[in-house]
Amino acid sequence: MSQNATFALALGGITFLLTVIWGEPLITLLRRFKIGKQIRIDGPQTHLVKMGTPTMGGFLMIVPVLAITAFVNVVNLVRGDFQGRSVLLPLAVLTLFAGLGAWDDWLGLSGVRRGEGMRGRHLFFWQSAIAVAAALGLYFVLDIHSLVLPAVPFKIDLGLLYIPVAWFVIVGMSNAVNITDGLDSLAGLISATAFAAYGVIALLQGQVFVVRFCFTLVGALLAFLWYNAHPAELFMGGAGSYSLGAALGVVALMTGQWMLLPIIAVIPVSVTLSVIIQVSYFKWTKRRTGEGKRVFKMAPLHNHFELVGWSEPQIVQRFWLVGLLAAMIGIALALL
Repeated sequence: MSQNATFALALGGITFLLTVIWGEPLITLLRRFKIGKQIRIDGPQTHLVKMGTPTMGGFLMIVPVLAITAFVNVVNLVRGDFQGRSVLLPLAVLTLFAGLGAWDDWLGLSGVRRGEGMRGRHLFFWQSAIAVAAALGLYFVLDIHSLVLPAVPFKIDLGLLYIPVAWFVIVGMSNAVNITDGLDSLAGLISATAFAAYGVIALLQGQVFVVRFCFTLVGALLAFLWYNAHPAELFMGGAGSYSLGAALGVVALMTGQWMLLPIIAVIPVSVTLSVIIQVSYFKWTKRRTGEGKRVFKMAPLHNHFELVGWSEPQIVQRFWLVGLLAAMIGIALALL
């Protein structure tokens, strides 16, 4: 186990260095082609200064992760090592969701959908298509269809019910991380912490290739944060947020500890719930009284705290501290 942990951490370090090195050329390229973030007019006014900041920074992370993972696993893939091939599933989901997110980013930067991106129903359709394919891969190829609960000494086989559950976890986490990506460093810090937590859980289970994948992503995320630290030089965009959330969902499913996601990923889950609560309450009160009311000053949750008076760095640091503590609790529960 110690050798596996050492190798996984070394991969994270190597990925960090490679990602940092090509960060500046990528930012220069994005600026040259004027691929800059569009800011919601109805959002906090303090965000308007971020208009035009290079986006699609998800590729800063995805490319090194693909290269490192392919290089490390090429021998196992050639030999047909089944356990080694298991890493192809989260890698494929990461890549496909990155492509989908990049298309959403591009539509938001140009054409008739400028400032909006893909239509919600179209985005949801393609997210669902990829997620269902991943769920079928988990069930029929990797033979994963169970649930692990803390302090329960046996796995609970869900049978075919696992497929819709896996679809919900993947799509739900993809959108949750995307909604969380609203402040400098927030989504990156939270995602890195969650992947590190699941990397530890996979290590305890002996899932070597999942451990390597998780910590390779952690290294790439830390490098992204080098450029995303406030004030950000680069945003991850949908290319990063959708793919990270989906990959996190797949990793959680592969460990069987996906019921711990609401704890380990407490910030993305809470931020998403804040949007659901805000929209639902507004519609309900509008039907009853004719005037919609709000629970929060603004949703998502981090925007509410901005309007309360917290600074952006304060929100990010405090949310990350909560996420870090939650990740520690999640690992502790996985040990029961």
